Amino acid sequence: MTILPLGDAAAVQHLDGPIDAAMATRVRALAGAIARQPPAGVTDVVPAFASVAVFFDPVRAAAFEELRAELEALATSPPSLVVEVGAARVVEVPVAYGGADGPDLSVVAAHSGLTPDEVIARHAAGDYLVHAIGFAPGFPYLGGLDPRLATPRRASPRASVPAGSVGIGGAQTGVYPFATPGGWNLIGRTPLALFDPGRKPAALLRTGDRVKFRAVPASEAVFHSEPAAKPSRPAPAGMEVLKPGMFTTVQDAGRPGHRADGVPGGGAADTLALRLANLLVGNEQHAAGLECTLVGPELRFNRDTLVAWGGATTAALPSWRPVPVRAGDALTIGPLSRGCRGYLAIAGGVETPPQLGSRGTYVRGALGGFDGRALRVGDVVPVGAGCSRASTGQWHIDERLLPAYANPVTVRVVTGAHGADFEDWRGRAFTVSPQSDRMGARLVGTLPRLAPPRELVSSPVAPGTIQVPPDGQPIVLLADAQTIGGYPQVAHVISVDLPLVAQLRPGDTVRFTEVTLAEARRLVLARERALGLLREGLAQKFR
Repeated sequence: MTILPLGDAAAVQHLDGPIDAAMATRVRALAGAIARQPPAGVTDVVPAFASVAVFFDPVRAAAFEELRAELEALATSPPSLVVEVGAARVVEVPVAYGGADGPDLSVVAAHSGLTPDEVIARHAAGDYLVHAIGFAPGFPYLGGLDPRLATPRRASPRASVPAGSVGIGGAQTGVYPFATPGGWNLIGRTPLALFDPGRKPAALLRTGDRVKFRAVPASEAVFHSEPAAKPSRPAPAGMEVLKPGMFTTVQDAGRPGHRADGVPGGGAADTLALRLANLLVGNEQHAAGLECTLVGPELRFNRDTLVAWGGATTAALPSWRPVPVRAGDALTIGPLSRGCRGYLAIAGGVETPPQLGSRGTYVRGALGGFDGRALRVGDVVPVGAGCSRASTGQWHIDERLLPAYANPVTVRVVTGAHGADFEDWRGRAFTVSPQSDRMGARLVGTLPRLAPPRELVSSPVAPGTIQVPPDGQPIVLLADAQTIGGYPQVAHVISVDLPLVAQLRPGDTVRFTEVTLAEARRLVLARERALGLLREGLAQKFR
Protein backbone atom coordinates (compact mmCIF):
# COMPACT_ATOMS: atom_id res chain seq x y z
CA MET A 1 0.00 0.00 0.00
CA THR A 2 1.15 3.51 -0.85
CA ILE A 3 -0.25 6.66 0.78
CA LEU A 4 0.03 9.86 -1.26
CA PRO A 5 -1.27 13.38 -0.66
CA LEU A 6 -4.22 14.54 -2.76
CA GLY A 7 -3.42 18.20 -2.25
CA ASP A 8 -3.31 19.53 1.31
CA ALA A 9 -6.84 18.44 2.29
CA ALA A 10 -6.93 14.75 1.27
CA ALA A 11 -4.80 11.62 1.07
CA VAL A 12 -5.14 8.51 -1.09
CA GLN A 13 -4.21 4.98 -0.07
CA HIS A 14 -3.32 2.97 -3.20
CA LEU A 15 -3.48 -0.82 -2.95
CA ASP A 16 -1.36 -3.14 -5.08
CA GLY A 17 -2.90 -6.03 -7.01
CA PRO A 18 -5.31 -6.87 -9.83
CA ILE A 19 -8.71 -5.18 -10.07
CA ASP A 20 -10.88 -8.15 -9.07
CA ALA A 21 -13.28 -9.30 -6.37
CA ALA A 22 -10.48 -9.72 -3.84
CA MET A 23 -9.38 -6.14 -4.43
CA ALA A 24 -12.95 -4.90 -4.00
CA THR A 25 -13.09 -6.68 -0.64
CA ARG A 26 -9.80 -5.12 0.46
CA VAL A 27 -11.01 -1.66 -0.57
CA ARG A 28 -14.31 -2.06 1.31
CA ALA A 29 -12.50 -3.34 4.38
CA LEU A 30 -10.06 -0.45 4.44
CA ALA A 31 -12.77 2.16 3.89
CA GLY A 32 -14.84 0.58 6.66
CA ALA A 33 -11.93 0.57 9.10
CA ILE A 34 -11.27 4.27 8.51
CA ALA A 35 -14.96 5.18 8.76
CA ARG A 36 -15.24 3.38 12.11
CA GLN A 37 -12.16 5.05 13.59
CA PRO A 38 -11.59 8.22 11.57
CA PRO A 39 -8.53 10.29 12.41
CA ALA A 40 -9.21 13.80 13.68
CA GLY A 41 -10.63 16.15 11.05
CA VAL A 42 -11.71 13.48 8.55
CA THR A 43 -14.84 14.55 6.62
CA ASP A 44 -15.18 11.91 3.90
CA VAL A 45 -13.96 8.40 3.01
CA VAL A 46 -14.12 7.44 -0.67
CA PRO A 47 -13.48 3.89 -1.92
CA ALA A 48 -12.59 3.37 -5.58
CA PHE A 49 -11.15 0.61 -7.82
CA ALA A 50 -7.90 0.02 -5.92
CA SER A 51 -7.72 2.99 -3.56
CA VAL A 52 -9.37 4.75 -0.66
CA ALA A 53 -9.30 8.52 -0.35
CA VAL A 54 -9.57 10.30 2.97
CA PHE A 55 -10.72 13.93 2.88
CA PHE A 56 -10.04 16.09 5.92
CA ASP A 57 -10.25 19.59 7.29
CA PRO A 58 -6.60 20.74 7.23
CA VAL A 59 -7.24 22.98 10.24
CA ARG A 60 -8.45 20.15 12.49
CA ALA A 61 -6.37 17.30 11.08
CA ALA A 62 -2.79 16.43 11.97
CA ALA A 63 0.11 17.19 9.67
CA PHE A 64 0.35 14.81 6.71
CA GLU A 65 3.11 12.57 8.13
CA GLU A 66 1.15 12.05 11.35
CA LEU A 67 -2.02 11.36 9.38
CA ARG A 68 -0.14 8.90 7.18
CA ALA A 69 0.99 6.99 10.28
CA GLU A 70 -2.60 6.81 11.58
CA LEU A 71 -3.88 5.54 8.24
CA GLU A 72 -1.14 2.92 8.03
CA ALA A 73 -2.05 1.70 11.50
CA LEU A 74 -5.73 1.42 10.55
CA ALA A 75 -4.78 -0.53 7.43
CA THR A 76 -2.89 -3.17 9.38
CA SER A 77 -4.87 -3.47 12.62
CA PRO A 78 -6.86 -5.57 13.15
CA PRO A 79 -5.21 -7.99 10.71
CA SER A 80 -8.52 -9.75 9.92
CA LEU A 81 -10.30 -6.76 8.39
CA VAL A 82 -11.68 -8.92 5.59
CA VAL A 83 -13.86 -10.77 8.11
CA GLU A 84 -15.59 -7.51 9.07
CA VAL A 85 -16.76 -6.72 5.56
CA GLY A 86 -19.51 -9.33 5.32
CA ALA A 87 -21.04 -10.83 2.22
CA ALA A 88 -21.53 -8.62 -0.82
CA ARG A 89 -25.08 -7.52 -1.56
CA VAL A 90 -26.64 -8.79 -4.77
CA VAL A 91 -28.88 -6.24 -6.50
CA GLU A 92 -31.09 -7.30 -9.39
CA VAL A 93 -31.60 -4.67 -12.08
CA PRO A 94 -34.47 -5.23 -14.54
CA VAL A 95 -33.68 -3.98 -18.05
CA ALA A 96 -35.82 -3.39 -21.10
CA TYR A 97 -33.27 -4.07 -23.83
CA GLY A 98 -33.31 -2.66 -27.35
CA GLY A 99 -35.92 -0.49 -29.07
CA ALA A 100 -36.09 3.18 -28.22
CA ASP A 101 -34.50 2.42 -24.83
CA GLY A 102 -31.44 0.73 -26.37
CA PRO A 103 -30.63 2.61 -29.58
CA ASP A 104 -27.04 1.27 -29.74
CA LEU A 105 -27.85 -2.41 -29.30
CA SER A 106 -27.31 -2.98 -33.03
CA VAL A 107 -23.95 -1.16 -32.84
CA VAL A 108 -22.72 -3.48 -30.08
CA ALA A 109 -24.06 -6.48 -32.01
CA ALA A 110 -22.24 -5.47 -35.20
CA HIS A 111 -18.98 -4.78 -33.33
CA SER A 112 -19.10 -8.14 -31.51
CA GLY A 113 -20.28 -10.19 -34.47
CA LEU A 114 -23.31 -11.34 -32.50
CA THR A 115 -27.03 -10.94 -33.03
CA PRO A 116 -28.91 -8.44 -30.85
CA ASP A 117 -30.56 -11.32 -29.00
CA GLU A 118 -27.16 -12.87 -28.30
CA VAL A 119 -25.88 -9.53 -26.95
CA ILE A 120 -28.88 -9.33 -24.61
CA ALA A 121 -28.39 -12.92 -23.44
CA ARG A 122 -24.69 -12.44 -22.73
CA HIS A 123 -25.18 -9.09 -20.99
CA ALA A 124 -27.98 -10.41 -18.78
CA ALA A 125 -26.00 -13.53 -17.91
CA GLY A 126 -23.06 -11.60 -16.48
CA ASP A 127 -22.06 -11.41 -12.81
CA TYR A 128 -21.04 -7.80 -12.29
CA LEU A 129 -19.04 -6.19 -9.49
CA VAL A 130 -19.33 -2.52 -8.48
CA HIS A 131 -15.73 -1.30 -8.42
CA ALA A 132 -16.55 2.36 -7.81
CA ILE A 133 -19.30 4.98 -7.77
CA GLY A 134 -18.44 8.17 -9.61
CA PHE A 135 -18.66 10.25 -12.82
CA ALA A 136 -22.13 11.25 -11.59
CA PRO A 137 -23.98 10.63 -8.30
CA GLY A 138 -24.91 6.96 -8.09
CA PHE A 139 -23.19 5.95 -11.35
CA PRO A 140 -21.71 2.44 -10.92
CA TYR A 141 -18.55 1.31 -12.69
CA LEU A 142 -19.22 -2.39 -13.22
CA GLY A 143 -16.59 -5.00 -13.92
CA GLY A 144 -17.35 -8.44 -15.31
CA LEU A 145 -18.56 -7.58 -18.81
CA ASP A 146 -18.25 -10.44 -21.29
CA PRO A 147 -15.11 -9.52 -23.31
CA ARG A 148 -17.01 -10.24 -26.53
CA LEU A 149 -19.34 -7.30 -25.71
CA ALA A 150 -16.59 -4.71 -25.15
CA THR A 151 -17.32 -1.83 -27.54
CA PRO A 152 -15.51 1.52 -27.89
CA ARG A 153 -17.32 4.61 -26.67
CA ARG A 154 -19.25 6.67 -29.21
CA ALA A 155 -17.12 9.08 -31.24
CA SER A 156 -19.64 11.84 -30.47
CA PRO A 157 -21.22 11.76 -27.00
CA ARG A 158 -24.95 12.38 -26.68
CA ALA A 159 -25.96 15.72 -25.20
CA SER A 160 -28.44 13.93 -22.92
CA VAL A 161 -28.78 10.27 -21.97
CA PRO A 162 -32.12 9.31 -20.31
CA ALA A 163 -32.12 8.32 -16.65
CA GLY A 164 -31.81 4.57 -16.17
CA SER A 165 -30.01 3.95 -19.46
CA VAL A 166 -27.75 0.89 -19.43
CA GLY A 167 -24.61 1.36 -21.47
CA ILE A 168 -21.35 -0.24 -22.54
CA GLY A 169 -18.16 1.83 -22.67
CA GLY A 170 -15.05 -0.12 -23.57
CA ALA A 171 -14.73 -3.11 -21.26
CA GLN A 172 -17.19 -1.75 -18.69
CA THR A 173 -20.93 -1.51 -18.35
CA GLY A 174 -22.92 0.88 -16.19
CA VAL A 175 -26.24 2.62 -15.57
CA TYR A 176 -26.87 6.36 -15.89
CA PRO A 177 -28.64 7.48 -12.67
CA PHE A 178 -30.23 10.58 -14.23
CA ALA A 179 -30.24 12.50 -17.49
CA THR A 180 -26.69 13.55 -18.30
CA PRO A 181 -24.39 13.82 -21.32
CA GLY A 182 -22.68 10.53 -22.08
CA GLY A 183 -20.70 8.64 -24.68
CA TRP A 184 -21.42 5.00 -23.81
CA ASN A 185 -23.36 2.71 -26.15
CA LEU A 186 -26.94 2.44 -24.87
CA ILE A 187 -28.38 -1.08 -25.02
CA GLY A 188 -31.37 -0.81 -22.66
CA ARG A 189 -32.96 0.99 -19.76
CA THR A 190 -33.98 0.16 -16.18
CA PRO A 191 -36.89 1.61 -14.21
CA LEU A 192 -34.85 1.52 -10.98
CA ALA A 193 -33.83 4.87 -9.48
CA LEU A 194 -30.10 4.52 -8.92
CA PHE A 195 -29.89 7.84 -7.10
CA ASP A 196 -32.56 9.47 -4.95
CA PRO A 197 -31.53 12.31 -2.59
CA GLY A 198 -34.60 11.58 -0.45
CA ARG A 199 -33.43 8.00 0.19
CA LYS A 200 -30.84 6.85 2.74
CA PRO A 201 -28.37 6.09 1.33
CA ALA A 202 -29.11 8.17 -1.75
CA ALA A 203 -27.21 5.80 -4.08
CA LEU A 204 -28.84 2.42 -4.70
CA LEU A 205 -25.48 0.71 -5.24
CA ARG A 206 -22.22 0.88 -3.34
CA THR A 207 -18.67 -0.30 -3.93
CA GLY A 208 -18.43 -4.07 -3.57
CA ASP A 209 -22.05 -4.85 -4.51
CA ARG A 210 -22.86 -7.55 -7.06
CA VAL A 211 -25.28 -6.68 -9.88
CA LYS A 212 -27.43 -9.06 -11.91
CA PHE A 213 -29.27 -7.70 -14.95
CA ARG A 214 -32.61 -9.30 -15.83
CA ALA A 215 -34.21 -8.83 -19.23
CA VAL A 216 -37.86 -7.73 -19.06
CA PRO A 217 -40.36 -6.76 -21.76
CA ALA A 218 -40.72 -3.05 -22.35
CA SER A 219 -44.35 -3.34 -21.22
CA GLU A 220 -43.17 -4.35 -17.72
CA ALA A 221 -40.69 -1.51 -17.32
CA VAL A 222 -42.33 1.53 -15.75
CA PHE A 223 -39.64 4.15 -15.91
CA HIS A 224 -39.27 6.64 -13.11
CA SER A 225 -39.64 10.18 -14.37
CA GLU A 226 -37.08 12.90 -14.01
CA PRO A 227 -37.64 14.94 -10.83
CA ALA A 228 -40.37 17.45 -11.58
CA ALA A 229 -39.52 21.08 -11.05
CA LYS A 230 -41.17 22.28 -7.87
CA PRO A 231 -43.44 25.29 -8.25
CA SER A 232 -41.86 28.52 -7.06
CA ARG A 233 -43.70 29.86 -4.04
CA PRO A 234 -43.29 33.47 -2.90
CA ALA A 235 -41.61 33.55 0.49
CA PRO A 236 -42.70 35.88 3.28
CA ALA A 237 -39.24 37.44 3.22
CA GLY A 238 -36.68 37.26 0.45
CA MET A 239 -35.67 38.51 -2.97
CA GLU A 240 -37.48 38.42 -6.28
CA VAL A 241 -35.36 37.72 -9.35
CA LEU A 242 -36.05 40.39 -11.99
CA LYS A 243 -33.12 39.28 -14.17
CA PRO A 244 -31.13 36.12 -13.43
CA GLY A 245 -27.72 37.16 -14.73
CA MET A 246 -25.54 34.73 -16.66
CA PHE A 247 -25.42 31.88 -14.12
CA THR A 248 -26.57 32.67 -10.59
CA THR A 249 -26.96 29.87 -8.06
CA VAL A 250 -27.47 29.40 -4.33
CA GLN A 251 -24.24 28.16 -2.73
CA ASP A 252 -22.91 27.45 0.74
CA ALA A 253 -20.03 25.44 2.19
CA GLY A 254 -21.02 22.30 0.24
CA ARG A 255 -22.09 18.77 1.19
CA PRO A 256 -19.20 16.69 2.61
CA GLY A 257 -19.76 13.05 3.47
CA HIS A 258 -21.35 11.87 0.20
CA ARG A 259 -18.40 11.37 -2.15
CA ALA A 260 -18.67 7.59 -1.81
CA ASP A 261 -22.07 7.95 -3.56
CA GLY A 262 -20.46 9.97 -6.36
CA VAL A 263 -21.75 13.32 -5.04
CA PRO A 264 -19.23 16.19 -5.32
CA GLY A 265 -18.50 18.33 -2.28
CA GLY A 266 -19.82 21.32 -4.24
CA GLY A 267 -20.52 24.62 -2.51
CA ALA A 268 -19.06 28.01 -3.39
CA ALA A 269 -16.24 27.85 -5.93
CA ASP A 270 -14.52 30.73 -4.07
CA THR A 271 -15.22 29.63 -0.50
CA LEU A 272 -13.24 32.47 1.07
CA ALA A 273 -15.27 35.20 -0.66
CA LEU A 274 -18.58 33.76 0.55
CA ARG A 275 -17.26 33.21 4.07
CA LEU A 276 -16.06 36.82 4.34
CA ALA A 277 -19.27 38.26 2.87
CA ASN A 278 -21.33 36.23 5.36
CA LEU A 279 -19.33 37.50 8.32
CA LEU A 280 -19.88 41.09 7.16
CA VAL A 281 -23.67 40.77 7.50
CA GLY A 282 -23.60 38.92 10.81
CA ASN A 283 -24.20 35.43 9.38
CA GLU A 284 -22.49 32.20 10.31
CA GLN A 285 -19.65 32.06 7.79
CA HIS A 286 -20.94 28.97 5.96
CA ALA A 287 -24.49 30.29 5.44
CA ALA A 288 -25.95 30.10 1.93
CA GLY A 289 -25.71 33.10 -0.40
CA LEU A 290 -25.74 33.77 -4.13
CA GLU A 291 -22.86 32.92 -6.47
CA CYS A 292 -22.90 35.10 -9.61
CA THR A 293 -20.86 34.31 -12.71
CA LEU A 294 -19.52 37.05 -15.06
CA VAL A 295 -22.87 38.92 -15.10
CA GLY A 296 -24.89 39.24 -11.90
CA PRO A 297 -28.66 39.34 -11.42
CA GLU A 298 -31.18 42.10 -10.80
CA LEU A 299 -33.01 41.54 -7.51
CA ARG A 300 -35.89 43.24 -5.69
CA PHE A 301 -35.93 42.94 -1.90
CA ASN A 302 -39.22 42.61 -0.07
CA ARG A 303 -37.94 43.71 3.35
CA ASP A 304 -35.20 45.77 4.98
CA THR A 305 -32.00 43.81 5.24
CA LEU A 306 -28.22 43.97 5.06
CA VAL A 307 -26.08 42.67 2.20
CA ALA A 308 -22.37 42.34 1.48
CA TRP A 309 -20.52 41.67 -1.75
CA GLY A 310 -17.24 39.80 -2.21
CA GLY A 311 -15.16 38.13 -4.90
CA ALA A 312 -15.20 39.65 -8.39
CA THR A 313 -15.91 43.38 -8.54
CA THR A 314 -19.23 45.02 -9.47
CA ALA A 315 -20.07 48.71 -9.93
CA ALA A 316 -23.36 48.15 -8.09
CA LEU A 317 -21.90 47.56 -4.62
CA PRO A 318 -18.67 48.27 -2.76
CA SER A 319 -16.71 45.12 -2.00
CA TRP A 320 -16.04 43.77 1.47
CA ARG A 321 -18.34 46.01 3.52
CA PRO A 322 -21.97 45.72 4.71
CA VAL A 323 -24.62 47.74 2.86
CA PRO A 324 -28.22 48.26 4.09
CA VAL A 325 -31.06 47.86 1.58
CA ARG A 326 -34.70 48.83 2.04
CA ALA A 327 -37.86 46.91 1.25
CA GLY A 328 -38.77 47.55 -2.38
CA ASP A 329 -35.20 48.39 -3.42
CA ALA A 330 -33.96 46.86 -6.69
CA LEU A 331 -30.29 45.92 -6.94
CA THR A 332 -28.71 45.39 -10.36
CA ILE A 333 -25.35 43.62 -10.03
CA GLY A 334 -24.54 43.65 -13.76
CA PRO A 335 -21.16 42.78 -15.34
CA LEU A 336 -18.35 41.61 -13.08
CA SER A 337 -14.68 42.59 -13.36
CA ARG A 338 -11.42 41.58 -11.67
CA GLY A 339 -12.63 38.02 -11.33
CA CYS A 340 -15.17 35.54 -12.61
CA ARG A 341 -17.47 34.96 -9.63
CA GLY A 342 -19.02 37.33 -7.12
CA TYR A 343 -20.87 36.48 -3.92
CA LEU A 344 -23.87 38.22 -2.37
CA ALA A 345 -24.46 37.47 1.30
CA ILE A 346 -27.80 38.50 2.79
CA ALA A 347 -28.39 38.87 6.54
CA GLY A 348 -30.12 35.71 7.72
CA GLY A 349 -28.81 33.66 4.78
CA VAL A 350 -30.66 32.11 1.87
CA GLU A 351 -33.05 29.47 3.22
CA THR A 352 -33.85 27.18 0.32
CA PRO A 353 -34.51 23.59 1.52
CA PRO A 354 -31.27 21.64 2.18
CA GLN A 355 -30.62 18.37 0.37
CA LEU A 356 -28.01 15.90 1.60
CA GLY A 357 -27.02 18.42 4.25
CA SER A 358 -26.48 21.45 2.00
CA ARG A 359 -28.45 24.25 0.38
CA GLY A 360 -25.78 24.54 -2.34
CA THR A 361 -26.85 24.04 -5.95
CA TYR A 362 -25.43 21.11 -7.91
CA VAL A 363 -27.04 21.66 -11.31
CA ARG A 364 -25.78 18.46 -12.93
CA GLY A 365 -27.51 16.39 -10.26
CA ALA A 366 -30.49 18.75 -9.81
CA LEU A 367 -29.64 19.00 -6.10
CA GLY A 368 -30.14 21.82 -3.62
CA GLY A 369 -30.49 25.53 -4.25
CA PHE A 370 -33.60 26.72 -6.01
CA ASP A 371 -35.10 23.50 -7.41
CA GLY A 372 -31.59 22.26 -8.24
CA ARG A 373 -31.02 24.86 -10.98
CA ALA A 374 -29.74 28.35 -11.69
CA LEU A 375 -32.09 31.22 -10.82
CA ARG A 376 -34.75 32.34 -13.31
CA VAL A 377 -36.92 35.40 -13.75
CA GLY A 378 -39.75 35.41 -11.23
CA ASP A 379 -38.07 33.21 -8.62
CA VAL A 380 -38.54 34.43 -5.05
CA VAL A 381 -35.57 33.33 -3.00
CA PRO A 382 -36.34 32.86 0.72
CA VAL A 383 -34.06 34.57 3.22
CA GLY A 384 -33.91 34.06 6.99
CA ALA A 385 -34.26 36.74 9.65
CA GLY A 386 -31.08 38.70 10.28
CA CYS A 387 -29.58 42.09 10.98
CA SER A 388 -31.10 44.92 8.90
CA ARG A 389 -28.62 47.74 9.57
CA ALA A 390 -24.88 48.11 9.30
CA SER A 391 -22.77 49.19 12.27
CA THR A 392 -21.88 52.86 12.23
CA GLY A 393 -18.91 54.31 10.39
CA GLN A 394 -17.26 53.86 7.00
CA TRP A 395 -15.07 50.78 7.12
CA HIS A 396 -14.15 47.61 5.28
CA ILE A 397 -12.11 44.56 6.13
CA ASP A 398 -8.33 44.53 5.95
CA GLU A 399 -7.27 43.77 2.38
CA ARG A 400 -4.47 41.54 3.65
CA LEU A 401 -7.17 38.93 4.26
CA LEU A 402 -8.17 38.94 0.61
CA PRO A 403 -6.76 36.80 -2.19
CA ALA A 404 -4.84 38.79 -4.80
CA TYR A 405 -7.26 38.47 -7.74
CA ALA A 406 -5.15 39.39 -10.75
CA ASN A 407 -4.30 38.55 -14.34
CA PRO A 408 -1.82 36.99 -14.82
CA VAL A 409 -1.83 35.02 -11.59
CA THR A 410 0.58 32.52 -10.06
CA VAL A 411 -1.02 29.66 -8.14
CA ARG A 412 0.77 27.50 -5.58
CA VAL A 413 0.54 23.71 -5.88
CA VAL A 414 1.93 20.50 -4.43
CA THR A 415 3.18 17.87 -6.87
CA GLY A 416 0.77 15.09 -7.88
CA ALA A 417 1.29 11.37 -8.33
CA HIS A 418 2.21 11.75 -12.03
CA GLY A 419 4.08 15.06 -11.96
CA ALA A 420 7.31 13.43 -13.10
CA ASP A 421 5.62 12.05 -16.25
CA PHE A 422 5.40 15.50 -17.88
CA GLU A 423 7.71 18.29 -18.95
CA ASP A 424 8.39 20.78 -16.19
CA TRP A 425 5.08 22.59 -15.62
CA ARG A 426 6.44 25.00 -13.00
CA GLY A 427 6.25 28.55 -14.28
CA ARG A 428 4.73 27.54 -17.64
CA ALA A 429 1.96 29.94 -18.78
CA PHE A 430 -1.52 28.61 -19.56
CA THR A 431 -4.58 30.44 -20.87
CA VAL A 432 -8.07 29.82 -19.45
CA SER A 433 -10.52 28.35 -21.96
CA PRO A 434 -14.12 29.60 -22.40
CA GLN A 435 -15.22 25.98 -21.83
CA SER A 436 -14.40 26.31 -18.12
CA ASP A 437 -17.21 25.92 -15.59
CA ARG A 438 -17.82 24.91 -11.97
CA MET A 439 -16.48 21.43 -12.72
CA GLY A 440 -13.10 22.70 -13.78
CA ALA A 441 -10.95 25.44 -15.28
CA ARG A 442 -9.84 24.13 -18.67
CA LEU A 443 -6.45 25.45 -19.73
CA VAL A 444 -5.03 26.06 -23.19
CA GLY A 445 -1.34 25.19 -23.47
CA THR A 446 -0.13 21.67 -24.11
CA LEU A 447 1.86 19.90 -21.42
CA PRO A 448 4.03 17.32 -23.23
CA ARG A 449 4.73 13.93 -21.69
CA LEU A 450 8.17 12.74 -20.73
CA ALA A 451 7.02 9.17 -20.08
CA PRO A 452 4.92 7.08 -22.50
CA PRO A 453 1.19 6.96 -21.73
CA ARG A 454 0.16 4.12 -19.45
CA GLU A 455 -3.17 2.65 -18.45
CA LEU A 456 -4.25 4.22 -15.16
CA VAL A 457 -6.75 2.86 -12.69
CA SER A 458 -9.33 5.54 -11.91
CA SER A 459 -8.82 6.94 -8.43
CA PRO A 460 -10.30 9.76 -6.31
CA VAL A 461 -9.75 13.38 -7.26
CA ALA A 462 -10.46 16.62 -5.40
CA PRO A 463 -11.06 20.30 -6.11
CA GLY A 464 -7.64 21.62 -7.05
CA THR A 465 -6.44 18.42 -8.75
CA ILE A 466 -4.76 19.26 -12.07
CA GLN A 467 -5.55 16.46 -14.54
CA VAL A 468 -3.97 16.07 -17.95
CA PRO A 469 -6.23 14.39 -20.57
CA PRO A 470 -4.76 12.75 -23.70
CA ASP A 471 -4.76 16.08 -25.59
CA GLY A 472 -2.26 17.49 -23.06
CA GLN A 473 -4.53 20.43 -22.11
CA PRO A 474 -4.65 20.54 -18.28
CA ILE A 475 -7.88 20.86 -16.30
CA VAL A 476 -7.90 22.29 -12.77
CA LEU A 477 -10.84 20.67 -11.00
CA LEU A 478 -13.26 22.91 -9.09
CA ALA A 479 -16.16 22.54 -6.65
CA ASP A 480 -18.48 20.43 -8.84
CA ALA A 481 -15.79 18.10 -10.20
CA GLN A 482 -16.40 14.36 -10.41
CA THR A 483 -15.29 12.29 -7.44
CA ILE A 484 -12.98 9.88 -9.31
CA GLY A 485 -10.97 10.24 -12.50
CA GLY A 486 -8.64 8.27 -14.73
CA TYR A 487 -6.41 11.03 -16.12
CA PRO A 488 -2.86 11.63 -14.82
CA GLN A 489 -2.66 13.98 -11.84
CA VAL A 490 0.25 16.34 -12.35
CA ALA A 491 -0.29 18.55 -9.29
CA HIS A 492 -2.87 19.87 -6.79
CA VAL A 493 -3.67 23.51 -6.07
CA ILE A 494 -3.36 24.20 -2.33
CA SER A 495 -6.46 25.18 -0.34
CA VAL A 496 -5.62 28.84 0.16
CA ASP A 497 -5.12 29.39 -3.60
CA LEU A 498 -8.27 27.62 -4.83
CA PRO A 499 -10.15 30.97 -4.72
CA LEU A 500 -7.68 32.32 -7.28
CA VAL A 501 -8.53 29.49 -9.68
CA ALA A 502 -12.26 30.01 -9.10
CA GLN A 503 -11.84 33.65 -10.16
CA LEU A 504 -10.04 32.92 -13.45
CA ARG A 505 -11.89 34.37 -16.44
CA PRO A 506 -11.73 33.06 -20.01
CA GLY A 507 -8.54 34.42 -21.56
CA ASP A 508 -6.73 34.92 -18.24
CA THR A 509 -3.19 33.61 -17.81
CA VAL A 510 -2.17 31.29 -14.96
CA ARG A 511 1.16 29.83 -13.87
CA PHE A 512 1.94 27.26 -11.20
CA THR A 513 4.68 27.23 -8.61
CA GLU A 514 5.46 24.36 -6.26
CA VAL A 515 5.37 24.52 -2.46
CA THR A 516 5.72 21.85 0.21
CA LEU A 517 2.86 20.31 2.16
CA ALA A 518 4.29 21.92 5.27
CA GLU A 519 4.09 25.35 3.65
CA ALA A 520 0.54 24.69 2.44
CA ARG A 521 -0.45 23.76 6.00
CA ARG A 522 1.22 26.85 7.44
CA LEU A 523 -0.67 29.07 4.99
CA VAL A 524 -4.09 27.56 5.69
CA LEU A 525 -3.57 27.77 9.46
CA ALA A 526 -2.51 31.42 9.15
CA ARG A 527 -5.62 32.18 7.08
CA GLU A 528 -7.90 30.58 9.66
CA ARG A 529 -6.26 32.51 12.49
CA ALA A 530 -6.87 35.75 10.59
CA LEU A 531 -10.51 34.80 9.98
CA GLY A 532 -10.89 34.07 13.69
CA LEU A 533 -9.66 37.57 14.54
CA LEU A 534 -12.04 39.04 11.97
CA ARG A 535 -14.99 37.17 13.51
CA GLU A 536 -14.12 38.57 16.94
CA GLY A 537 -13.78 42.12 15.62
CA LEU A 538 -17.06 41.98 13.71
CA ALA A 539 -18.89 40.53 16.72
CA GLN A 540 -17.86 43.65 18.65
CA LYS A 541 -19.10 45.94 15.89
CA PHE A 542 -22.47 44.21 15.61
CA ARG A 543 -22.91 44.37 19.37
